[in-house]
Amino acid sequence: MPAQVTLVAGGVIAGLLFLVLIGIMGYCLWKKLCVAPAYEELTGTRSLAGGQEKQPSQSAVIQPNRTKGIPFVVPPSFHGRDWITLTKGERIQDESDPYIAPEFLPRSSFHSLGGAYVVGTINPELYKFPEDKSETDFPEGCLGRLWFTVEYEQEAERLLVGLIKARKLQTPSPSETCSPLVKLYLLPDERRFLQSKVKRKTSNPQFDENFIFQVSSRTVTRRVLKFSVFHVDKQRKHHLLGQVLFPLKDEMLTSDSRSIVWRDLEAESLEPPSELGDIQFSLSYNDYLGRLTVVVLRAKGLKFREDRSVASVSVKVSLMNHNKFVKCKKTSAVLGSPNPVYNETFSFKADSEELDTASLSLTVLQNTDGDKSHQLGRVVVGPFMYTRGKELEHWNEMINKPKELVKRWHALSGST
Repeated sequence: MPAQVTLVAGGVIAGLLFLVLIGIMGYCLWKKLCVAPAYEELTGTRSLAGGQEKQPSQSAVIQPNRTKGIPFVVPPSFHGRDWITLTKGERIQDESDPYIAPEFLPRSSFHSLGGAYVVGTINPELYKFPEDKSETDFPEGCLGRLWFTVEYEQEAERLLVGLIKARKLQTPSPSETCSPLVKLYLLPDERRFLQSKVKRKTSNPQFDENFIFQVSSRTVTRRVLKFSVFHVDKQRKHHLLGQVLFPLKDEMLTSDSRSIVWRDLEAESLEPPSELGDIQFSLSYNDYLGRLTVVVLRAKGLKFREDRSVASVSVKVSLMNHNKFVKCKKTSAVLGSPNPVYNETFSFKADSEELDTASLSLTVLQNTDGDKSHQLGRVVVGPFMYTRGKELEHWNEMINKPKELVKRWHALSGST
């Protein structure tokens, strides 16, 4: 009898252990079947709302050899709303989002944030601001550089000029410390000017000053802002270090933002004007594009034939081949100034084979009422076939320095 009881008890215990083992195996199998679909969706294809299958993104695959980046984590605040635990077999994101973040991805040091998970990294190189080299890259022989802002208030008819700073100013004497000041003119009026404070013993002054010119909206686009930078010596004498001429164009004055502009100082020409006046322009030739570029900068010392208050001056640029006109372009007109500033660029199509027979003619015209115009002077630059002296040197330098603007002054002549 006791032996039978022992056998029955052992059978019951063995049966219970067998049931427990089956239960554990069933639980493990159930959990495996629940997790497998979510893992397959991460690496396989997934049907979208339109019935199309979308391939997995490369960013969803963990790459062991990725460069070090900034971890991008899912904030813990999303766990209670859009992000649902994966153990329930539900999607973690909306149907419209092709990416999911499974719970078994490796945790980072951000685990202390209440269960945040790393879902990728951000490359900092993609979000760097472009480096500002305006204070480090100075051309050879630079006289200095000036930073300023220009804004025009249409309703009040006021021109607001912000003088910010200057860098790398060169004094007349290397042994003397620079003490700069800046005078501001609104050309063609050179009698009145506004002046900054003197900055003592510095070649890199910080001005941070604002100036106001009252100017009509009808004439503001024909005016030129001139900055003259001076060095003040111990006897309080002013020595000109350089100047900047800034034509007030429509696109600059109508801009919504007050952007900062910088310009390199230019030396003022000490040579007296020629008999009919002088014109300054730049030439450049791009041999790859076959394009000849002319930048009409300014003129000085022009001799008007009539009352200059009612006259305007423009420059006609003509490309010629074998002394025949190929194409003509014209600058805008500047009213009543013997020293007009243009800063206008023109391009002409010209093959490299044509440069031996081509030439450029720049003619300064005085426009009066109606369609009448009078020639105030002319200059021709080109190869040896047509020119000599400075005009030939300018043309040859343009050819020898492709894609580089070559700037020079030229005396106007009365020849037609």
